[in-house]
Amino acid sequence: MIDMGVLGESQTRRDLAHLLYTAVERSGRNRCEIAREADLHKDALRRTLCGDRSPSLGEALRILASSGMAPHAHLLLFLGAGGDQATRWLQTDIARFFEELVGELPSALERVLGNQVHDVKPRWAKGTAHRVARLLADHIDELERKDALLGEGSASFGGRHG
Repeated sequence: MIDMGVLGESQTRRDLAHLLYTAVERSGRNRCEIAREADLHKDALRRTLCGDRSPSLGEALRILASSGMAPHAHLLLFLGAGGDQATRWLQTDIARFFEELVGELPSALERVLGNQVHDVKPRWAKGTAHRVARLLADHIDELERKDALLGEGSASFGGRHG
């Protein structure tokens, strides 16, 4: 069951303001530039960042994008995992990966599952998430092993000609 207290307007506004404020601060850009690029008045941006004003969905996406963040990924993380997770992943490759993954997942599910897409049960989500994470970890390990082998091969190759 969803804790409705977490979904309260003031708490949500504070959490979103914190995410957007952190994104703007980490961007290294001037707030006036971000406001202009996000098509917001600079005072509206200021009030949004301090939590006095709730941004529209489009405004939040534009603020994140103008700050150089993966906008969809961070709003999805904010909605799905909370503001702390979204803030921790700001300006990271994992956030950009998440944005690409979430964007591609619906069509991949329909393509691979076909008519079985309607047989998917919500209770499978947690286990599937853990399997995907494990698959990704195994893939990274395999790539690192290949890189190490290639590195050793090129070192010995260079040694023969040195």
